[in-house]
Amino acid sequence: MDRKGSPPVPQVWGGVECTVNRIGDRFYDQLVRSGHAARLEDLDRFAALGIRCLRYPILWERTAPNSLADADWSWADQRLGRMHELGVQPIVGLVHHGSGPSHTNLLDPSFPLLLAEYAEAVARRYPWVDCYTPVNEPLTTARFSGLYGIWYPHARDARSFARALLHQCRAVVLAMDRIRAVNPKARLVQTEDLGKTFSTPLLAYQARFENHRRWLTFDLLCGRVGQEHPLWNYLRREAGVSVEELRFFVDHPCPPDVLGLNYYVTSERLLDERLALYPPATHGGNGRHNYADVEAVRLRPEGLNGPHLLLQEVWDRYEIPMAVTEVHNGCTREEQLRWLLEVWEAAVELRQNGVDLRAVTVWALLGAFDWNSLVTRLEGHYEPGVFDLRAPEPRPTALASMTRELAQGKQASHPVLDMPGWWRRTKRLVYAHSLEGRVPRPSLPPAPARPVLIAGASGTLARAFARRCELRGLAY
Repeated sequence: MDRKGSPPVPQVWGGVECTVNRIGDRFYDQLVRSGHAARLEDLDRFAALGIRCLRYPILWERTAPNSLADADWSWADQRLGRMHELGVQPIVGLVHHGSGPSHTNLLDPSFPLLLAEYAEAVARRYPWVDCYTPVNEPLTTARFSGLYGIWYPHARDARSFARALLHQCRAVVLAMDRIRAVNPKARLVQTEDLGKTFSTPLLAYQARFENHRRWLTFDLLCGRVGQEHPLWNYLRREAGVSVEELRFFVDHPCPPDVLGLNYYVTSERLLDERLALYPPATHGGNGRHNYADVEAVRLRPEGLNGPHLLLQEVWDRYEIPMAVTEVHNGCTREEQLRWLLEVWEAAVELRQNGVDLRAVTVWALLGAFDWNSLVTRLEGHYEPGVFDLRAPEPRPTALASMTRELAQGKQASHPVLDMPGWWRRTKRLVYAHSLEGRVPRPSLPPAPARPVLIAGASGTLARAFARRCELRGLAY
C-alpha cells in the first residue's frame, strides 16, 4: 500500500461482498448466500488474477455472535492463513453494514467499546495484519438504519441517525487505538460512499445540506467538526448531539491512512419537488418539502459528474492518500467492463497528475445478492461479478480477464470497451420528460469500434441480434 517505488498506475485490489445486515431479528449474510463461507479455494482464484490486496471480512457478528469469550476463530484462522500463504494482504473489515451481534446495535452507547474489544482480539490473534476497516461506510449505514428505517434498528429521525453515525465513528477511533496498541504499524482504510446530490432550484438548500453531510465520516475522524463546521448547528440542535460528544473527535483525531471511496452509477442523486413526474417509490421529503430522490444519471442533462471530478474533490479537501474501494455495476457484462474501465482511467489520470491514489478495487468478486431491494428481502436476485456463481463452481467472467490485464499493467483489451457505457448514452434518460426543453449532453462519440458482423440482416434471428446489440451498446 506504500506509494514509494510504485508504478505510475494504481494497484488492483479485490473485495468480497460481505454485508451482514439485520432486518428485524433476522440477519442477512452475503458470505453464506455466495457460498464463500464454505469455499476456501476462492482465495486461490482471487490470487490467480494477480490481486495482492483484498478487502476481507472477519466480521464481529459471525466470529463472536454471543460473546468474545465464546468467539470461534476457526473460519478466520483458515482464511487469513491461506491469504498469508498466497502473499495476499488483507484489509480486514470488522463490521460491514451491520449493527453488531444481537446483544447490541448502532444506538447502544456500549457499541463503540464492545467493537473496540473485538478489534483488539483480532489484532492479538493476527498481529501480522496491518490494514483495517473497523466499520464500512458509517454514514451510509447510519442513514439506512437511523434515518430511513431500512435496516435495524429501523429508526427514522435525525437523532437516531446522528447517534448511529457517532457511535460507529467513535468505534473506529477506539478500535484503532486498541489495534495500534498491539500493532503500531496498523493502518486505517476508512471507506465511505462517494456520492453527490443535485437538485432543482427550490431544493438547493437540501442538496447543499446533503453535500455537507457526505463528508461527515471523514470530517469527524479528522477532528474537523467544530463550531465552524457547516453542520454544527444541525448536529447540536436538530440531532441533539452534545458538545462533549463532538469534542471527543477533536480531542482524539484518527485520520485515515487511506480514504476508501465507493462509487456506483447510483451514487449521484437529484432531488425534484415535481412528484407527479416520478414513481411513488422515489418519493420522500424533509418535513419542509416533499420531493423525489432519483439517480442523477437518469435525468440530469449534464449526466454524471463522474469519478474523476468526485475523486479530485476528495483530494482537494483532505490531501490524504486515497483508493477506490468498491467498483461494481449490476448490469450486463459489457457495462460492467465499461464501468470498471471508466473508474480505472480516471484513477490513472489523477495519479499521473499528482494525486496519491493508491488502488482501484474490483468489488463483488463473487457478485452480490438482493441489493436491488437493499438486502431487505431474500428473493435470489443475483448480480454476477468477476466470477459467476450460476455454475457448478465459480466461473470466471470477462471481468476476470480484464482484472488480470490491469493487475499486470496492461491495457484492457476487450472489444466492447470501444463503445461508451449506457450512463454516457442518451438511453440513460428515463425521466427525459422532466428536462423541460433542456438539451441533454449527447452520447460520447464512439472510438473506432470493432463491430459485430450479423449475417442475414433481414431475418428474424438477425434482427433480434441487432436489437440486442443496440441494447448492449455494441457496434454492428
